[in-house]
Amino acid sequence: MGKTTGFMEWERELPDKRSVADRLADWREVYANWSEDQARSQAGRCMDCGVPFCNSSMGCPLGNLIPDWNDLVYSGDWEAALSELHATNNFPEFTGRVCPAPCEAACTLNINQNPVAIEMIEKSISERGWEEGWIKPEPPSRRSGKKIAVIGSGPAGLAAAQQLNRAGHLVTVFERDEVIGGLLTLGIPHFKLEKTVVSRRVKQMEDEGVEFRTSTWVGRDYPTDQLKADFHAIVLCGGATVPRDLPVPGRELDGVHFAMDYLKQSNRRNQGAEFGPDDTITAEGKNVVILGGGDTGADCLGTSHRQGALETWQYELLPIPPTERDNDTNPWPQWPMTFRTSSAHEEGGIRDYDILTKRLNGENGKLKSLTAVRVNWEPVPDGGRPKMVEVPGSEFTVETELILLAMGFLHGEQGGLLSDLGVELDDRGNVATDINFMTSVDGVFAGGDMQRGQSLVVHAIAGGRRTARGVDAWVMGQTSLPRVTGYVRGGV
Repeated sequence: MGKTTGFMEWERELPDKRSVADRLADWREVYANWSEDQARSQAGRCMDCGVPFCNSSMGCPLGNLIPDWNDLVYSGDWEAALSELHATNNFPEFTGRVCPAPCEAACTLNINQNPVAIEMIEKSISERGWEEGWIKPEPPSRRSGKKIAVIGSGPAGLAAAQQLNRAGHLVTVFERDEVIGGLLTLGIPHFKLEKTVVSRRVKQMEDEGVEFRTSTWVGRDYPTDQLKADFHAIVLCGGATVPRDLPVPGRELDGVHFAMDYLKQSNRRNQGAEFGPDDTITAEGKNVVILGGGDTGADCLGTSHRQGALETWQYELLPIPPTERDNDTNPWPQWPMTFRTSSAHEEGGIRDYDILTKRLNGENGKLKSLTAVRVNWEPVPDGGRPKMVEVPGSEFTVETELILLAMGFLHGEQGGLLSDLGVELDDRGNVATDINFMTSVDGVFAGGDMQRGQSLVVHAIAGGRRTARGVDAWVMGQTSLPRVTGYVRGGV
């Protein structure tokens, strides 16, 4: 919606970015805020589409009412826009910062123009809500007496907890780390998501009646049998935390770390935690190699820059994506499989593709270099996955004192609590659920990455909302919690 001719009058415009020099000197977020006039004109670019693909299964997993709140922003009714936004998304301030915006990829304008800046409009609405005091605790008017345990406080766990609490249940969230938020607080760097953004929402939930227990590892600090005895239902939202490893000679050398170990420590240090010299993982004064070309690798890159790395390389095994989509194999409104540049890449570093690590080299147990080879991806006759072939004579070595493994995650941790509960796993190692997100064990549910596999924050929130609906229906025999209209694997 917006202005009928807005898409012809205004070009796509994003908020200004802070200069590279300024943002490398601190850990604050990269983007500045829009003015009200800028936000309204960008919302005015939204077309009155006959079929708004932005909130379809191809666009927003949450089914956000994007045309509706774009129209309200353009009209200047920000409080109503916030209400429409919160109708489908518990935490728009998170998705407005860290979502890759599949809604924009599915925007009708994206067929032959630049899409509506949906993500930044979403952020503007939520920030306006906090500034004006419109976002307040919403405790339930009555309690059901049902006690629900949520294991994990990432985006899925928080979404499930807030929905279940607002349905009137007594919700306790267990988090094994010392802070609430999961990857929002410890995994994503400050320059993408400042932690006050998370803490203010957690405070709202506490004021609504949600109980948070930090530094509590369920299955170890809190026995599983006690958990089952204390609660009417259990919700597993522990995430996909088992990283993909690198089985090459030299993997054991000092200086080789999983990306998430590095990012978590960096976030902890930025929040005041102290580590001894032997335990500190830092890029300061080092040549850094990041293995993995995705978002986690880019987060490592931006973090390395701010810590004072000498040189940085980000290597990816797969070929470099094309600059333009192939409309025959990857048509709109599908997510475009194209080359992207993040703010971290603007700050420096070398990106390279078709790189296979062969071995890691060291002296006296400490990492000194990486040896790799270039590869080609050759088509196979049956049209299946291309075959990887090493390029003869292409072997090279890079001197490095820090290697960060950012090659994705396999699944959730399968021992401990999952074994104690006896839940079944699917063929990918994730917790298997039925259409209502219940596991093979009555009263035990799962949502987010632990059920879906590694994915986006927006999918995790959607999964948490869907799981909450399944829990509410099971403990009460019916539910008034809203459906989620976007796509989440295993749900409706």
